Amino acid sequence: MKQTLKVILMALMIYIFTPPVLSQNITLKMRNVTVKQAIESLKTKTGYSFVYESKDLNTKNIITLSIYKKSIDEVVKQILINQNVDYEIKDKNIIIIKKTDKESPTTVLNIKGFVYDEYGEPIMGASVFTKDGRSGTITNMYGKFQLENVDNSSTIVISYIGYETQQLQINGKSYFEIRLNEDSKTLFELIVVGYGIQKKSIVTAAISRVNSDDLKSTSPSRVDNVLKGKVSGVSITQVSGQPGDGARVRIRGIGTINDSEPLYIIDGMAVRNGIDYLNPSDIQSVEILKDAASAAIYGARAANGVILITTKNGNSKSGKQVTVSYDASFGVQSPWKKLDVLNSYQYQTIINEAYINDGYAPVYPTPSASSQGTDWQKEIFNYNAPVQNQQVSVTGGTLDNSYFLSFGNFKQEGIVGGNFDRSNYNRYSFRINGVYTLIDETNHRKLLNKMRFGVNAAYTRITSTGVLTNSEFGSPLGSAIMSSPLLPVFATNPSEILALHPHAVKSKNGQLYSIAGDSFGEIINPVADLNLPGTKNNTDKIVSTIWADIQMAKGLIFKSSYGIDLSFWGADSWSPVYYLGRTRYADISSVNSMMNRGLSWQLENTLTYSTAFGKNNFSFLLGQSAQKYSSRFLWGQNYGLQEEDPDKANINFATGDVTVQRTDGGTNNSTLASYFARVSYNFDEKYLVEGIVRRDGSSNFGTNNKWAIFPSLSAGWVVTKEKFASDFPSWLSFMKLRASWGKNGNQNIGQFRYVTTIAGNNNYVFGNGTSEAIVFGTKPNGISNPSLKWEESQQTDFGIDVYFLKNNITFSIDYFNKQTIGMLMSVPLPAYIGEVAPIGNVGDMKNEGVEMDASIKFNVSDCKISFSANTTYIQNKLINLGNDTGYENYDMLHGVPGGTYIRAQNGMPFPYFYGHLTNGIFQTQAEVNSYTNTKGEKMQPNASAGDIRFVDYDKNGVIDNNDRTKIGKGLPDWTYGLNINAECKGIDLNIMLQGVAGNQIFDAVRRVDLPIVNQPAYIWDRWHGEGTSNSIPRMVIGDPNLNWRPSDLNIQKGDYLRLKNIQLGYTLPQNVMNKIYLSNLRFFIAAENLLTVSGYRGFDPEISNVGINIGIDKGNYPQARTFMAGINVTL
Repeated sequence: MKQTLKVILMALMIYIFTPPVLSQNITLKMRNVTVKQAIESLKTKTGYSFVYESKDLNTKNIITLSIYKKSIDEVVKQILINQNVDYEIKDKNIIIIKKTDKESPTTVLNIKGFVYDEYGEPIMGASVFTKDGRSGTITNMYGKFQLENVDNSSTIVISYIGYETQQLQINGKSYFEIRLNEDSKTLFELIVVGYGIQKKSIVTAAISRVNSDDLKSTSPSRVDNVLKGKVSGVSITQVSGQPGDGARVRIRGIGTINDSEPLYIIDGMAVRNGIDYLNPSDIQSVEILKDAASAAIYGARAANGVILITTKNGNSKSGKQVTVSYDASFGVQSPWKKLDVLNSYQYQTIINEAYINDGYAPVYPTPSASSQGTDWQKEIFNYNAPVQNQQVSVTGGTLDNSYFLSFGNFKQEGIVGGNFDRSNYNRYSFRINGVYTLIDETNHRKLLNKMRFGVNAAYTRITSTGVLTNSEFGSPLGSAIMSSPLLPVFATNPSEILALHPHAVKSKNGQLYSIAGDSFGEIINPVADLNLPGTKNNTDKIVSTIWADIQMAKGLIFKSSYGIDLSFWGADSWSPVYYLGRTRYADISSVNSMMNRGLSWQLENTLTYSTAFGKNNFSFLLGQSAQKYSSRFLWGQNYGLQEEDPDKANINFATGDVTVQRTDGGTNNSTLASYFARVSYNFDEKYLVEGIVRRDGSSNFGTNNKWAIFPSLSAGWVVTKEKFASDFPSWLSFMKLRASWGKNGNQNIGQFRYVTTIAGNNNYVFGNGTSEAIVFGTKPNGISNPSLKWEESQQTDFGIDVYFLKNNITFSIDYFNKQTIGMLMSVPLPAYIGEVAPIGNVGDMKNEGVEMDASIKFNVSDCKISFSANTTYIQNKLINLGNDTGYENYDMLHGVPGGTYIRAQNGMPFPYFYGHLTNGIFQTQAEVNSYTNTKGEKMQPNASAGDIRFVDYDKNGVIDNNDRTKIGKGLPDWTYGLNINAECKGIDLNIMLQGVAGNQIFDAVRRVDLPIVNQPAYIWDRWHGEGTSNSIPRMVIGDPNLNWRPSDLNIQKGDYLRLKNIQLGYTLPQNVMNKIYLSNLRFFIAAENLLTVSGYRGFDPEISNVGINIGIDKGNYPQARTFMAGINVTL
């Protein structure tokens, strides 16, 4: 049996890799050469000589040859095409004789070509057919096409909706490079879907697309910002303005109380640990699979949506084999806003009032209005911080092969601490992509006739440093906001400070920094803090996919791919002996080091088949996927460095013994096995239907639920293809109705949560006295749940796409209802059960909304102008939290009694701000005394004139924690974006605006438990006598009324509109570029975050949506306003 199988396999390989046996197999590729040059080349390659009379043969005729393993007879036909001659081959001689009659030659050709746009980018899905209708095809994703057996006298027609149609005479040419100019119609491009591509006009699911042209006008430094403001249904919120900090991407709302991050697929490979390794300049397109029908092909990982990123590949265009491009931008960044805080005089006045109101003597007898004091924000902000982005790319190829290489560097200095090397980011990226045709025997056999090989490989090296962000507990920005303006940056009494604190921090030139004092708690001198060494982070990441496909028969393609995601990341830090304050000091030097390694591999095989019977079009996909992820980490710490030298700060250079050394480590493994299928059918591209099913098995889940099935079904109806559509108004160009339903899953819970594991360090003391001994102990960490399974997301979508006025105006609207069932949450159990509560599928959540996209384009004389806008409305509701109470409180506000201010509750948005409602200020003590319950008791017995009047929400006559209610939410109701593009006589202008509405921000910047820190400027409008304020209470030290417990006093409107990007460019005329031997030369200037319209009093209204802390501002690192200038050069 083995021998028989071996013979079969050998025969199959011989069949695939051996072309038909002809007299001689010749490969000859020449472009734009004379017949004489072709004859000489053939003679050199084969030894054949041409015999002819010069008057019979036009040897100056220009031809292009692309011949792969053809017979000598076929080669000669190609060379003599359109010549009125016959020939005969005798031995090694080719005898050419002029035809005796006048009939013109009739030749059948195989035509190949490349279709591209005015920017040189390949056009996918362009129709290429002969005018007589006998032969036709569409271009592939690289813009290439092939027509077989075409008569030399034919005319080929090239069309693509959105571009002007071209007609070309063949006239003996076998290769064409065709540039299509954009028409005034909307593009119906091919879009990438899971494991394939589809024509946009027949897509039945909710998919949005951003292509490389959209990226040219924004020049983003991170991939996640590529989508910001570009498409509906996608909310992108920057974590902070610190270089390297990413963004939180949410597709159609927050789908779970757990991890709501979407799945990222890069060139077919699912990647982990973020996508900041990607150079945005390498991206060809980004597709967002928003509904369950489009994402179901990814099953257990697709509950939060899927983002497909396709990187660029090479092409040959404009007769050039190689294209070299250089893109660069250089800019400066500065804070676009400073937080208004009290100046020196105001600060002294407020502190005095607080002490007086509590019955103490004033601290500052004579506050001076002449001095503004130290501007701490100015001291730590890094104005005109540099940022630069450079990229070199090489693209090219031949008719059968193409490649893309790029090298990029992005370097950014932070606006807080960047000048101290404490908040910087540096990324180097390298990419090589290629597609190679190994076999092309489509002209000689019908089975196993074509084979291709491709590779997409990227390596990225990132180094960064960072400061603490969005924290009120001693971050540089938090300390700058709250440090006393009376405190100088440098100490005025250095000898006294050094006597008390000999390790107080000094600057590089030896000046001693001041110390805030014990009363300031974690608030320290921020400039001194930035002078300490910070943590240095590093990441090395390799993401690569290799693939091969073989055309087994017409329309039947088998593809196999193998991908890896290999990451190494770590962090190194050290600390000298120092003193900044009572909560921030080190009596002994220390050093830390952490190393991580992660490897994910993925093996996939797919079989696709496409066919058509009349107007019936079918497409089938069968696939298998296997994925494994393994990681490990090591961490170590030691104390007592022999010398405080950053170049020697490593663990082996420390002197600490085993009693103080610390180590940690661990591993993580998970596997996923999958099978999937897709069936697509359309009748005349009018009636559309598609079904998907995927079966996943995951190692993360219990033995009772290892496998699950995720199905979807979608349908569409192109109304304008109906016969009755001829009665529609002429301005209605296209209309399609869509509907879809499907299930997806979320498996992101970690490993072994379904079993009971053993927890160490549960030690016990045996014996007593001299026989006493501590014995290492273990115990189960909880109870198992073998029925644990993935979260299930069910989504229904209804959509309509309408185009008007010859597709110059487009409009799309979708309604969606997305429900997450069985959210993975901890099940509350008594503590004696174990250290960790078991995980169960006990929660449910719902997101319902509407999203809209619209665009318009028109010409004014020679100028092209376009507008596109999008908006999304989402209502989020937690259906079931999965516990007995139906609610859960989170986080505390600076240790204030009753300081819980975040809550999750059944029937409410998740999460929401939780606190008291207020009703103004008690202006007099009589008002305090008259605020009583039905029993005549004071509602707020600890209040005085100037204190907050809280609402008795539950109307029980007592102001307590039971009066707390919803006071706001961080999730916006609306997100929107507007893009404006104009191009005229080489000048281009691109404007992008984005914003949100219907959300609130909880202002938690102020430390109410530290009464002597500096305060925001709005505190100056406090109550300081009857009628002076009805919103800001009096200043006190002890706060017996708890005026600053969480309440609507902390709530601010979060609406904003931001001019995110504006870019003005100029491209030199083509005749000028020809003189300097360039294909393209463009200069541009740009600005980011140029203008923000918002009523929020804090640094930045764009607050990250991380976990439960959505919309919580604790002094967030603001985004920078950036001005840039750049150049795009193409050789």
